[in-house]
Amino acid sequence: MKKWKYILAVLGMTVAAGILGGCSMVQHPDTISYVLEAEPSRLDPAMTTTLPENNTELQLFEGLTRLDDNNIPQPALASSWDISPDGKTYTFHLREGICWSDGTPITAQDIEYSWKRVMDPDVASENSYMMFCIDKGEDYFNKKASADEVGVKAIDARTLQVRLQNPTAYFLNLTANHCYYPVPENVVKAHPDTWASDAAGMVCSGPYKITKWIHSSEIDMVRNEAYWDADAVKLSHIEFPISDSQATRLTLVESNQANMTVEPPPSDQTRLEKMGLYKIAPYLGAYYYVFNVKAKPFDDVRVRKAFAMSIQRQELIRYIVRGQKQAAYAWVPPGIIDEKTGTDFRADGGNLITEDVPQAQQLLNEAGYDATHPLPEITVLFNTNEMHKAVAEAMQSMWKANLGVTVSLMNQESKVFMASRAKGDYQIARASWIADYNDPMSFMEVFSDEENDAQYHNERYNELIKKAKATNDEVQRLQYLHEAEQILFDDCVIIPIYYTTQPYVAQPYIHGYSWSPLGLVDFKHAYIE
Repeated sequence: MKKWKYILAVLGMTVAAGILGGCSMVQHPDTISYVLEAEPSRLDPAMTTTLPENNTELQLFEGLTRLDDNNIPQPALASSWDISPDGKTYTFHLREGICWSDGTPITAQDIEYSWKRVMDPDVASENSYMMFCIDKGEDYFNKKASADEVGVKAIDARTLQVRLQNPTAYFLNLTANHCYYPVPENVVKAHPDTWASDAAGMVCSGPYKITKWIHSSEIDMVRNEAYWDADAVKLSHIEFPISDSQATRLTLVESNQANMTVEPPPSDQTRLEKMGLYKIAPYLGAYYYVFNVKAKPFDDVRVRKAFAMSIQRQELIRYIVRGQKQAAYAWVPPGIIDEKTGTDFRADGGNLITEDVPQAQQLLNEAGYDATHPLPEITVLFNTNEMHKAVAEAMQSMWKANLGVTVSLMNQESKVFMASRAKGDYQIARASWIADYNDPMSFMEVFSDEENDAQYHNERYNELIKKAKATNDEVQRLQYLHEAEQILFDDCVIIPIYYTTQPYVAQPYIHGYSWSPLGLVDFKHAYIE
């Protein structure tokens, strides 16, 4: 009886999932169906910021480079490039015969137009900062320079020259980022508000091209025969059904209405592991709490350190977070390997914070707080989410047990929460950061000016970041970044909690896909067997 009740329950959820997601069974034998966790607002690489959008764009567009299975940038639209001895000038040579999905040529002029569009102050792209390494890019965005002064120029149809403000060791990684994808100038100018909001008339450059977009329901693609490397693409179709419900996404995969999705509910991990569906991909990010260093009582570094040293990360991960997360005792996650030195930045830097409850209690006493002089009211701010709430409640309990401190919790809807953090309207808040590119600088830049939401400013820290950007000596660059990271913990700006992973579920017959530690899954070489 219990077995039949279970089957009926699953069937009921499956029917509901089909209704909610607008999904049907996979239509083609060589089709992968990946359930997106949210509806893309649009598929304009210059403007998008979320992983569901960027994952979709990765299948539809191509940059000058594309990351391989080891996260190393490989030639894509560019067949080769030359780098000047000072590391500031890149000359890219485009492949012969590369075309958009409508058959028109992709030119260096398209790339110049597309990159300057990201920096255009009138376009106001949230991704513009990703191009500030380009000479005069930031000045153009701030209306202090013209577009013609920006260091991007098409020499001819197949040659693009890029002049950087400083030598940028990770620039080739950047050219694989979505905001560096070229877009078709004639299409964008003809339909500036709608060209990336529907399947009709959308022109692509990647392994697949879009054929259908039923909003809030699904996106369908077919192999792009005009793609420069079309022979390497094995699938004829990809389907992206859409559901913001963890339970619905999981049901679709378990019932074979889809093959893969991300973030299954943590409570289902053990069951899914036994079924062989649960997978973990690397994910270059950190989950942490951030102090407003100007808000009392956290304007005192001793109080910040007391709070940071009095939590137990392993217990938090074991009982609440799960997902094979790794406890974090520094800022930059493991997994960033320097190509020239062959070393892992985190392994070289080691741990920068310890868990030490007696020391935490002593620091709090030194700051003038004890049973007779309690801390003022303290509130932890987090954005509405079951996991964030569970972590906040655990932190609240640990601070009470270890420091005798009473902490209140406040949750806000995500947009309001982000605005509160940006304004510094909090004492301590939940935060997370996922790398934009595979380099320590993607993390270290977060706190390198006064506009960061910690309200943090340290002249020496800023100086080290500037020196790291200016040098062409990779060993020296990494030394500057390690020194800066140490300052971040001497000043105790954050409480790192864990390094992220990407849990997902996938049917065992799906092969050849690759997960980037930036959170992207590439289906270019995927197949079913």
